[in-house]
Amino acid sequence: MKPKILITEKIHECIIPMLEEAGYEVHYEPKIERQEILQKLPAYTGVIVRSKTPQDKEFIDAGTNLKFLARSGAGMDQVDVEYAQKNNLILLNAPEGNRDAVAEHTLGMLLNLINKLRSADNQVRQKIWDREGNRGVELMHRTFGIIGYGNMGEAVSKRLSGFGCKVIAYDKYKKDYASEFVEEVSLLELYERADIVSFHVPLTPETKFYVNDDFLESFKKNIILLNTARGEILPLKSLVKYLKSGKILAAGLDVLENEKMAKLTKDQNDVLGELFAMDNVLFTPHIGGWTVESYIKISETLGKKIKGLKLVVE
Repeated sequence: MKPKILITEKIHECIIPMLEEAGYEVHYEPKIERQEILQKLPAYTGVIVRSKTPQDKEFIDAGTNLKFLARSGAGMDQVDVEYAQKNNLILLNAPEGNRDAVAEHTLGMLLNLINKLRSADNQVRQKIWDREGNRGVELMHRTFGIIGYGNMGEAVSKRLSGFGCKVIAYDKYKKDYASEFVEEVSLLELYERADIVSFHVPLTPETKFYVNDDFLESFKKNIILLNTARGEILPLKSLVKYLKSGKILAAGLDVLENEKMAKLTKDQNDVLGELFAMDNVLFTPHIGGWTVESYIKISETLGKKIKGLKLVVE
């Protein structure tokens, strides 16, 4: 009997023939809901998920025959990683699949902010021709600081190589990664030197609300802040505070603390209202890694990793 894989959400279907060729029976059920998933899981060797439902203790316990859990995306913040590992589950994700998209989006947000493209466009549409008020600044000779030098951070550093700026990076869990594209520094040194700060860390208990008042006060210069990682690393009240003080010159946000617009609390609504009124803040709806190409590459990456497990007995 072939081992079975359940795909619980809509992902690019190029992964299905890849897995079938490797000897798996694939059940693609993107409309399946949590209770039905829990009922069906015992029949499966592997499950491919995205963001529909948490992969918590209940979910993992239901998969009595699971060998692996694969997430179609970069992060694992929906997964109870510690409990999964205690149950000897192999965990897979695909940050290689959308790192190029995230890197390009990060640079796009930065170039938009430093050249005031959003405000300039809005003004011209109102027949306001204000060249001086929309004077931008150049990226060359500035220091771009990356926090988290994994797939995303490295991809960003490579794309900055043609801009003539200095790129530095801090990663608490990685060493000896300096290259022609990046200088490895301590967090203290990044605080001292950075003009621009871009976050590329996963959401974990350690990084939740990591970018708080103490963190932001530590920078020697006034900075431009970019977050294409996870919204919950940055409390928006702190962002508003330091945008008002001028410590943060501008911010590009692809992610928010709460991305469910219909379920915002009053406080969250109030804070977003203040940010929405600021021309030096740019928003996108968590689309940094959401390109036509990354949609395919994420599935291809996961397919290759699952095939590499060699769980199918010839």
